[in-house]
Amino acid sequence: MNALTELQSISPLGPARTVPDPVLIMIEVLSDVCLLHFKGRLQAGAHPDYLSAKMDEVKTLASPKLLANLENVTSLDCSGLNFIIGLYWTSDGRLVLVKAQPQVREVLDITRLSTVIPLAADIESGLAALCGKGSAARGAG
Repeated sequence: MNALTELQSISPLGPARTVPDPVLIMIEVLSDVCLLHFKGRLQAGAHPDYLSAKMDEVKTLASPKLLANLENVTSLDCSGLNFIIGLYWTSDGRLVLVKAQPQVREVLDITRLSTVIPLAADIESGLAALCGKGSAARGAG
């Protein structure tokens, strides 16, 4: 038995647990639009303090419109949905989700959130939907 095995066998905490990859959110301001670039897993264990701080940062910017780029989001659960809903309320409904990957889109469809929050295929069409140019971006993906 090696030292690690011995340590785990006598440890009251049991075997080491892995922590899920944290989500990263980069915020960019484009005129009156706040563009959020997400990367990672938007799910439980995604460091609620970090998500709360990012929500506060978005509120501080007071941009009237939000665009959430989900291109690099690998998974989404109820915690991630709560964050997205918080963005929706913060923006008074002026939120568009763009580039949702198939697994993320499936969650949005199952929860029917995709019927409330517009989805766009890319940032340009998301901006157009937010600025009232062209038709709504619903159903894009």
